[in-house]
Amino acid sequence: MCRSGSFEVTFPEGKLALSSGLRELIECSDATAEQNVDAMEWVPPDERDFVAGIWRTATPGEPFDFQHRIVTPGGRRLIVLHRGRVEPLADGRLHGVALLQDITAQREAELRLQELATHDEVTGLPNRAAFLDQLDAAIIAAGWDERIVAAITIDIARIGEVKAKMGFGAGDMLAMALAARLQAECLEGEAVAQLGNTEFALMMDLSQPASAAAAAIVQRAQALRDALERPVRIASTDIFVQCVIGVACFPGDAKQPAQLLELAQTARLRATPENAIVVYEPDSNVRALREMQIEALLRQALADDELEVHYQPQVDMADGKVAGAEALLRWTSSAMGRLSPAEFIPVAERSGLIGAVGDWVLHRVCRQIADWRSAGVPVVRIGVNVAPAQLQRCDLAGHVQSILLENGVDPSLLGIEITESTAMADVAHAAAVLGDIKATGVEVSLDDFGTGFSSLSCLRSLPIDVVKVDRSFVHDVTAAPEDVSVTRAIITMAQGLQMRVLAEGVETEGQLSLLAANRCNLIQGHYFSAALPADAFALLLQEGRRLPERFLTRVRSSRTLLLVDDEEHILASLKRLLRRDGYTIITACGAAQGLQRLAEGEVDVIVSDQRMPGMIGVEFLRRAKELYPDTIRMVLSGYTELQSIIDAVNEGAIYKFLTKPWDDVLLRGHVAEAFRQKAMADENRRLARQVEIANADYQQLNTRLERLVAQQREEAELIALAAGGTRDALESLPAAVLAIDGDGSLAFANEEAQRLLTGIAGEIGQPAEEALPSALWEATSGPDPGGRTVTIDGRELRALARPLQRRGAPQGTILLLIPQFLTEAE
Repeated sequence: MCRSGSFEVTFPEGKLALSSGLRELIECSDATAEQNVDAMEWVPPDERDFVAGIWRTATPGEPFDFQHRIVTPGGRRLIVLHRGRVEPLADGRLHGVALLQDITAQREAELRLQELATHDEVTGLPNRAAFLDQLDAAIIAAGWDERIVAAITIDIARIGEVKAKMGFGAGDMLAMALAARLQAECLEGEAVAQLGNTEFALMMDLSQPASAAAAAIVQRAQALRDALERPVRIASTDIFVQCVIGVACFPGDAKQPAQLLELAQTARLRATPENAIVVYEPDSNVRALREMQIEALLRQALADDELEVHYQPQVDMADGKVAGAEALLRWTSSAMGRLSPAEFIPVAERSGLIGAVGDWVLHRVCRQIADWRSAGVPVVRIGVNVAPAQLQRCDLAGHVQSILLENGVDPSLLGIEITESTAMADVAHAAAVLGDIKATGVEVSLDDFGTGFSSLSCLRSLPIDVVKVDRSFVHDVTAAPEDVSVTRAIITMAQGLQMRVLAEGVETEGQLSLLAANRCNLIQGHYFSAALPADAFALLLQEGRRLPERFLTRVRSSRTLLLVDDEEHILASLKRLLRRDGYTIITACGAAQGLQRLAEGEVDVIVSDQRMPGMIGVEFLRRAKELYPDTIRMVLSGYTELQSIIDAVNEGAIYKFLTKPWDDVLLRGHVAEAFRQKAMADENRRLARQVEIANADYQQLNTRLERLVAQQREEAELIALAAGGTRDALESLPAAVLAIDGDGSLAFANEEAQRLLTGIAGEIGQPAEEALPSALWEATSGPDPGGRTVTIDGRELRALARPLQRRGAPQGTILLLIPQFLTEAE
């Protein structure tokens, strides 16, 4: 019930007469204390003039009401509804009557309702309505002095995933942690809000020119992304999130707050983890409408079987034969014509259709393999791309296996391909799911390798058969040395981990030559064949089409020598001199042709002339060192350009400098020594690789042992904790409990047992037959369902003995002593 009180006041004196109810309300214990309308001590100082002013200026005969605060001597703060009326008296003075009603609870409820209406209940951030009000005020103010207002919307889908996997409490904790980070990042003049379960927003107010503001906004968005994507620890787990951000600006994009926010959200819908910050563009609405149309048509295409699978051959570089193919989805819509996968696959992912599309492809490929086998086509393994949403299925391996069984297809004829970024999103989950798939006999490939952020340890933990090098790392012999070095390093690393390497996007002969020289296992690209419809691919398999012989990575010929000179008669002389030593000799009439020869096959030793048109010998050998660092390089020159040659020797580009005219015996000796150096270096590299593999295996074994020890330690701690809890429970029992271990020793006696059997505490570990009274020891000789009655110190007790067992084997006896009168009462 609301409390209230009243007072009377006379003017012009302003003296108050307080009712008992008002004195109780304001906690005024002195009934004789004088009160005045101009000095109400129970009204806060900043409101006294306001209250007195209303009374002093009140119009006689007209009631009034207002709200204000009061403060009690005990420090309580209340809100009251103050109603009053002034009437004239016969002597010309004025008389007023007031009623004050305590409305504190009502006002707090109203404020709480207002807060709930304008703020998110979990994070406490302003909600969409409040944010639009802030945005509206900022836009109005910015319109006067031509400032720019930016709306930034941020979506963090991981909040929903955590709620689904770890519970709503964990999801709320993640949302609160991210909201706190966003508030901490908020600068002066900015405002933050939460628009939905996974969506946040930030408003920026800038006075910079439009050209500078655009860069500042994107930079600010990147800073927000960096802050939010730091790991959040929930319980004992680090949660990693990914943000996608959309940006729209006033006045360029929109002039109304709701429209500005909608445009920022529209831009955000086009963001991806790879392109996480998207600024609104005028044609975004057109694209959004097109995406909605594509989504609707894609659903219908699945029902109408409009989709088609094409197959791009994958060629083995060892024999040049087609070893497999990648299944690529194609769609010719009856309403929109041919659509690129780069356009409709992202729409399928954003709309949740990718799972249905992936299942359709799996069924179609398996059915096609079965049809080819029935028709006698020499079938090869077909790789199918798996989207991130499909990989989230814990039963993916079983699902794939059921499709294979349904179509009667051997698992070895199917491959699963996932992108590097998909695998790195949750390495542990990906390793578990892919491990189950690989166990069924299906090949696993890591697609687009090099475009993500995988580490060597992560790559080792994944059950990968084939690493597919992204097309951006496929270069030809004219590429920069550092680019070629990266490609070679990827191939060497993957093969060192016992994985095969497939290079994507091979389109030129130069690319193929360089890949062959670096012993890439497989290639895929337009140089050999574009993706083909099922019938055309079957025809290609039946024809047995292969790569040209010169590109095959056969076991190399031993001791290969490359001679480079622009004078043909010198090449002929050198070849006649050196072929007697059993070398495989290839020749080149210049630096460019020398690089081509190096790309076509493995070379051990290079002997190059110094003076050649286009590129001198030193520069050629420098480039050969960058591209093929394992070769032994020598320069042969009749000119005395010593400085450049000395520099090349010092930097390792040249092994030796030989002069023209040469001494046949000395030249043959130098070349033989170069081959010995090459053989030693090759053996050292082989041994180093073996050591590296052994170290990797040892490290992996050590990691497993550490994990096993940690697991055993945790189990021991849990057992100890459980044992401690059991012991505490037995100690607290009001009955005596004794435990005798398997060898007959007294192992435990609780407090009640020690009180009952005085002195038994010192007997723990001693033979129970000696420590216990004979009557009690006899009670342990065999289990008795009803127990036995024993007398100890004149007290009759019921002794219940039960065997202790662990994993079915007897481990001792537990003895319970209950006063006889309790059992009789029962």
